[in-house]
Amino acid sequence: MHRLYHVPLSPFCRKVRLVLAEKRIEVELIEERYWEKRKDFILMNPAGMVPVLKADGLTLAESSAICEYLEEVHPEPPLMPTKPSERAEVRRLNFWFDDKFHREVTANLLYERVNKKITQSGYPDSANVKAGSRNIKFHLDYMTELLEQRRWLAGDRLSLADFAAAAHLSCLDYIRDVDWDRSALIKEWYATIKSRPAFRSLLADNVPGFPQPPHYADLDF
Repeated sequence: MHRLYHVPLSPFCRKVRLVLAEKRIEVELIEERYWEKRKDFILMNPAGMVPVLKADGLTLAESSAICEYLEEVHPEPPLMPTKPSERAEVRRLNFWFDDKFHREVTANLLYERVNKKITQSGYPDSANVKAGSRNIKFHLDYMTELLEQRRWLAGDRLSLADFAAAAHLSCLDYIRDVDWDRSALIKEWYATIKSRPAFRSLLADNVPGFPQPPHYADLDF
């Protein structure tokens, strides 16, 4: 069995969980309080960050590296296109969400409002929260532009890019920070993706001190 060290509201962990579930790979989830720098965990990943996946006698770290490993070892169902140009677009968008979106939105909203409390590392910075609320509008508009041209974010098929985006948005949706009324296309895309069986474990997450909003697990919003 695969073993994933994770935290529930990490978009990077959620992306890996979605890939594992989509490929129907059985996994044991182990919640890791990485900020406590547990010695055995640091030995697994000197970077001290989640996710970490133990699989096939290997210890794998960094969400994109883990997802591409799973794609190569478990190619069905495919989450990467066959054409090099299309694969490049998936990788571009995966990086967009895990880097740009993460820095401009997730870190300013989720980390300020949730992570600081959980890790007891201070109080939310209102300037950062305001920046995140402003920045998410730009990203939602960009996603809308993509979905006006494509069925899925990177093309005509569901891909790792969709799971990267959904992982971040699902965390923000948990804390009521997504304006789903801003774009009917994004709302339809997210309703479709969260209706997949792979999403079920994410919708069942409950973080102590942060109860789910009523709409969070509602497949019809």
